[in-house]
Amino acid sequence: MLAVIRIRGRTGIKQDIEDTAHLLRLNRINHLVLLQEDAVTKGMLQKVKDYVTWGEIDVDTLEVLLKNRCLFKGRRKLTEEELKDVTGFGSYRDLAKALVDGKIKFSEINDVVPVIRLNPPYKGYEAIKTSYRNGGSAGYRGKDINNLIRRMIIPGVDLNGQREN
Repeated sequence: MLAVIRIRGRTGIKQDIEDTAHLLRLNRINHLVLLQEDAVTKGMLQKVKDYVTWGEIDVDTLEVLLKNRCLFKGRRKLTEEELKDVTGFGSYRDLAKALVDGKIKFSEINDVVPVIRLNPPYKGYEAIKTSYRNGGSAGYRGKDINNLIRRMIIPGVDLNGQREN
């Protein structure tokens, strides 16, 4: 399973690249989507590689992401009780394992918002106009996407930047 994060905005972007980002549901900076890895997805990612970063997400990071940032439609938090009713999985960990193993697609879960909003990363991005291979942030980063996601999930802070009680 791939985690894809948009790191650059819309200014000066070609229309076909913007359309591809829209098809990937990456309309704003710091939005994340979870995608299955296939030839079509790889082609789309190659087209928008200068505006997004992506890599393979692991079970631990996905569990933390589901627990802290995943929302139902209506912007309600995903709780353990509702998780069991909607997905049939008893815990976040079981759902994360099933998603990573490809047993279920994230888009198949009913009433879950397909785009996950994240905070800007702690200590910022590297150079957003430079590829990850050259010391920047854009493009494929493999397993290192997990470090970036963990820097973007700040426990105890809600989506509006307010401290949760």
